[in-house]
Amino acid sequence: SIILILSYRFGEILLLNTNFNLIKRSKARVLQTILRCRVNLLSKKSSAQVVNQVIFHISTCESDSMAEDGEEVKTFKDLGLSEQLVEACDSMGWKVPSKIQIEAIPHALEGKDLIGLAQTGSGKTGAFALPILHALLEAPQAFFACVLSPTRELAIQIAEQFEALGSSIGVKSVVLVGGIDMMQQAIALGKRPHIVVGTPGRLVDHLSNTKGFSLRTLKYLVLDEADRLLNEDFEKSIDDILKAIPRERKTYLFSATMTKKVRKLQRACLRNPVKIEAASKYSTVDTLKQQYRFVPAKYKDCYLVFILTEMSGSTSMVFTRTCEATRLLALILRNLGLRAIPISGQMSQTKRLGALNKFKAGECSILICTDVASRGLDIPSVDMVINYDIPTNSKDYIHRVGRTARAGRSGLAISLVNQYELEWYLQIEKLIGKHHPHISYEAWLMNST
Repeated sequence: SIILILSYRFGEILLLNTNFNLIKRSKARVLQTILRCRVNLLSKKSSAQVVNQVIFHISTCESDSMAEDGEEVKTFKDLGLSEQLVEACDSMGWKVPSKIQIEAIPHALEGKDLIGLAQTGSGKTGAFALPILHALLEAPQAFFACVLSPTRELAIQIAEQFEALGSSIGVKSVVLVGGIDMMQQAIALGKRPHIVVGTPGRLVDHLSNTKGFSLRTLKYLVLDEADRLLNEDFEKSIDDILKAIPRERKTYLFSATMTKKVRKLQRACLRNPVKIEAASKYSTVDTLKQQYRFVPAKYKDCYLVFILTEMSGSTSMVFTRTCEATRLLALILRNLGLRAIPISGQMSQTKRLGALNKFKAGECSILICTDVASRGLDIPSVDMVINYDIPTNSKDYIHRVGRTARAGRSGLAISLVNQYELEWYLQIEKLIGKHHPHISYEAWLMNST
């Protein structure tokens, strides 16, 4: 039968056969339109007339339904950002803003302090970087904003996004993290960058020891992954930083969870903040498929090899509890012909970044890691997360599986649960309010053949 291909202004494609059976689903209003047009077809109108009528009605009823339901798709321009930043978003492939960006950016442009609670992978960096760059365009100065991050890798990633978004306007940033020579960083500070991104400890080192460097004219402070910042014993460093920067500033605090320590920090450094909550307190995204398998402890490595072999075309992150396990599993997998590379907190900064870059570039398709890699790292092409060891802290599970199914993409999380880890896994299900399906070895084998 003839297939009619109908497209409309939002780029979606509908495929209909001559009986008007819908091949790709759209909104209910579109379905109603198709039914109305089917009546016209039965009344012997030509196919061309029907197609034109469907396209016209799809275009008009889509805009009508959005106006009625308040579901209008916002663009970055609608949020009030400058034309240069709108073009920068487009060049980075950001077609529409995420939920946290839609909620946060208008308040930020109004000069409000923000508390943002959002799932990992929800676009938090853009939510604070874009309004800061918008303000920088209006009043450019050195040391305009400072972003605090709990990890070196996340700090580097944030700086890269600032420079990518601000490339057309000449934005300069500096990364202040441990593991890199302080003299090199001091030279970079001497060039008076607009944005300073770093870990609290190394920033305090420079405030204390680098001649001529201060943040007395700072306009914006961002605390990213605030719950993690406080869990990493950075509290004293953060207190020292707050004493060294002006009280008259804008402060953005972003966190995956709202803990007692985060509330205390909020009271200390934010003034009448607007709270943005783009996710429930503990949740995983709807596009993430989660499963578990009961596995005897002594056969876990066998099951891991089987799963990775069956999913050999995918990119995967495998989480373990110890640094030693990352090295051992990577060695086993490489000897079996799988492209695996380990990353852990015991590796030097250079080796960790080298491993991440190899994974991002596709030289290795499997990253074996501890929880040091489970927060803040935006690696866009992760198809699957495997919990080789179940985390004892249920919140760590959320951060681990947040490495996949990011920014609306689909993803798979598989947990290998042995006889000693069942209680921990039940606590995870209780925390996120979901019961995950158990997939047996036999069912997996049948599905993969």
